[in-house]
Amino acid sequence: MSNGDDEPADDTADEETSDVPDTTVTAEALQERLDEAEEELEAAETEAALDGVEERLDSVESDLDALPEPDEDDEEDDPAEEVESRLADLREDLEAQRGPYAEDVVGLLEDAQATLTDSEWTDDGRADALAAVDAFLGEVADYLDRDVDAGDDLSEAADAVGSVADAVADAGLDPDADTDTITDLLSAAETLESDLESAEVWSDLTVQEQLDAKGFYDILTNENRKDFPPEWNAAKLHAREGNLDLVLYAFDKLSSDFMEEYFLDIFYHLGSDAEPAFEKMHELAQKRNKGPIKVLGQIGDDRACETLHEFIDGDGDPALQKVTLRALGAIGSADSVQPVANRLDADNPEVRSVAARALGLLGDTRAIDPLADVLEADDSDEVRASAAWALRQVGTESALAEAAKYTDDRAYLVQSEAEKAAGA
Repeated sequence: MSNGDDEPADDTADEETSDVPDTTVTAEALQERLDEAEEELEAAETEAALDGVEERLDSVESDLDALPEPDEDDEEDDPAEEVESRLADLREDLEAQRGPYAEDVVGLLEDAQATLTDSEWTDDGRADALAAVDAFLGEVADYLDRDVDAGDDLSEAADAVGSVADAVADAGLDPDADTDTITDLLSAAETLESDLESAEVWSDLTVQEQLDAKGFYDILTNENRKDFPPEWNAAKLHAREGNLDLVLYAFDKLSSDFMEEYFLDIFYHLGSDAEPAFEKMHELAQKRNKGPIKVLGQIGDDRACETLHEFIDGDGDPALQKVTLRALGAIGSADSVQPVANRLDADNPEVRSVAARALGLLGDTRAIDPLADVLEADDSDEVRASAAWALRQVGTESALAEAAKYTDDRAYLVQSEAEKAAGA
């Protein structure tokens, strides 16, 4: 029961609350905003209008995070995903409606420049590429303030395309005011791109077609043609004639292990005459490929030594170490004496034996003392015999004297080498 001082309840707070607008973000509201954006996109005719559409799409995307999370038990599609999907579609439509831009033309022409200079063209492809540039320059001549000539080679043609790209970039073409001009230039650039893609490069041909185009098979006649694969026969004949450039070209193209072994055998037996193959052999040797290492030994170029020294450092693959030690001995560089002598302490007796013989081939007097130590103390008679042989190869009076000490050695191999040293 109220007294006389009671006043009616104040409903002002409720009224103020009801006047506050509802700012809750809903999927329906976002879809409506996307409807508006879609209408604006369809009507847009300028870059500025498209920028306005993009701003509207950005606004919708920024409000996506404010959507309430769906109920986990709700089996219906997530409204946020539907908005995101439509938003992505509208962005794609927006980008498709933009332009064309002068930068698009410049980008295509820069790519064409790279294609002209970097591609390995056949003779027919080179002619077609030059014709494509000529046609392009004729098509864009009216849009340039100077004459541009394709020239007589691909380098000049690439420069000509580059000068057109520079002219387009400097022209200040507006995507709204100069739409027709940009469209025409873009069409010409796309045609150039297509024509260059159609022009023949070596990779378009089979390996046999590439070799034939290089004249690799021309050396074969009815008289010298053999029954085994023509690539073998042609490579051997070219090697005999000194045409190492063609042999190397075929070696690069015929990539099977079977053919590689045959070509490596050709280079090996050429010896120092295989010098033109050094770079390729050195490249392959760095992959610890034993065949090219053998060839490097036969070529005898000191430039290989630094790489080969790495392969005998430590007790790694014994087979690789033995091949490498033999190659270093064959090369004969004084820089190899210490790295090879270090392998006289290898765990593997076969490696020690080959290291001793490599020192003999190197023939450096610095090897006398370590070889004498091996001859005296190694527990393998084969290694000791190799050391005695190596001392004979060094051949100085002191080296022969060290080997000759063992003429009555218990091991026949060592005794035999010692007797030869004493006789020398």
